[in-house]
Amino acid sequence: MTALASTAIVFTLIGLAVVNSSGWPAVRQAFLNGALFRASFADVARAFELNVKMFLVAEVLILAFALGVAVLRSLPGPVFFPIRAIAIVYTDIFRGLPTVLVVYVLALGVPGLQLTGVPKSAVFWAVIGLVLVYSAYVAEVYRAGIESVHPSQESAARSLGLSRLQTLRYVILPQAVRRVVPPLLNDFIGLQKDTALVAFAGPVEAFRQAQIGEAANFNFTPYMCAAVLFLALTIPLTRTTDWLIARDRRRRALGVL
Repeated sequence: MTALASTAIVFTLIGLAVVNSSGWPAVRQAFLNGALFRASFADVARAFELNVKMFLVAEVLILAFALGVAVLRSLPGPVFFPIRAIAIVYTDIFRGLPTVLVVYVLALGVPGLQLTGVPKSAVFWAVIGLVLVYSAYVAEVYRAGIESVHPSQESAARSLGLSRLQTLRYVILPQAVRRVVPPLLNDFIGLQKDTALVAFAGPVEAFRQAQIGEAANFNFTPYMCAAVLFLALTIPLTRTTDWLIARDRRRRALGVL
């Protein structure tokens, strides 16, 4: 109760300081125009459907591709060094590049080449850019999960006659994936927000539609419509992540006991 009361007091004081500031009326009119919010919300919501579609498609591709990269990077022995090196170079490059730069270059550059048989959709290449960047991060999450499985698990599986591939498939990966679900969800929260970067390549998604509304009305309220929609999707994902982390902590505590 004390924590809730102190939090309420702090936020109340902040709110009073904001609404009593000299610039508040102008900011409220520029960002919180109720009539314009209601008028713009439907258009921004329709454009937000593209963000959701890009997120769902990219998420599936990232889960599969990143797992493959993590497995390749975890292959033991000198014979697999070239494969490990390629996986390392890939993760280093795409974790080092800004997401917006990758999306911008692919979504505008590849269609501009006019290659026969190659998709020319900016949305398609923007999604590929998101997949490439986020797969580099998710691959490292997977790899951490794989390395967290004790080597005795593999030794026991091999002693039972399982091949290296069978051990990976039936023993190591199930444990590794289960352990990294919470951090994976954190990455996908970031992915959902970064679908707004596609606007820089031209497709009309929520952020781009908000820009159009802002330019038409000389008012920033449409951006608040986009903000509400992103929050409506990301907050449940955040709470789900917290719940999974708490559940995993309880399971580990029971295991120790």
